[in-house]
Amino acid sequence: MEPSPGASRTLTSCPPHPSPSADISGSPGTWSGIAWAFQSKKTRQRESISSRLSYTFILGVAVWLLFFARRLGPWWHRHIFPATAATGWAAVAITALGFALTLWARFILGSNWSGNVTIKVGHELIRTGPYRFVRHPIYTGIIVAAAGTTLALDQTRGFVALVLLWLGLTVKRLKEEQFMRQTFGAQYLDYSRTTGAIFPTRLRRNS
Repeated sequence: MEPSPGASRTLTSCPPHPSPSADISGSPGTWSGIAWAFQSKKTRQRESISSRLSYTFILGVAVWLLFFARRLGPWWHRHIFPATAATGWAAVAITALGFALTLWARFILGSNWSGNVTIKVGHELIRTGPYRFVRHPIYTGIIVAAAGTTLALDQTRGFVALVLLWLGLTVKRLKEEQFMRQTFGAQYLDYSRTTGAIFPTRLRRNS
């Protein structure tokens, strides 16, 4: 996304970023830590195929609308916001923030992560990093990044996609929380009382 008046209509390019000055190529500890964080434990309990389809279909429609639905009726392609450089930069910043949060949460979750609703062997209840504030920060980051992308696209279909994305992730996280309550019992119930699902509890109360 290039932050210019035209950029809020396209997702094909991003503004240049300076390359990082730090060289970590000679640090085996850094790379081994990254590799560990993105491994996954063996699965102990897995959701059914019908359970998975209940949210993957919704998410698939959301992704299609946001990125691939280019030949719909005029209403779907109607612009909402004025095309300005400020809108373009805001879209870039929001999208980058969402991706950064997603990657941070994924790193903290480590080998407990799974793309599906599962319980891992030796599954841990993570309460550090962004998990101190919300129970599903990866979904928070995805929603925030999608909001930035929707702002850049600035078409009705993007906002519909954002709603569907929220709905699909809500269905998935409710299934995950059912698994977590079964696994961690009172510990997870206590965790749920002190955190928000997608956004921090205090922010939700003030909204």
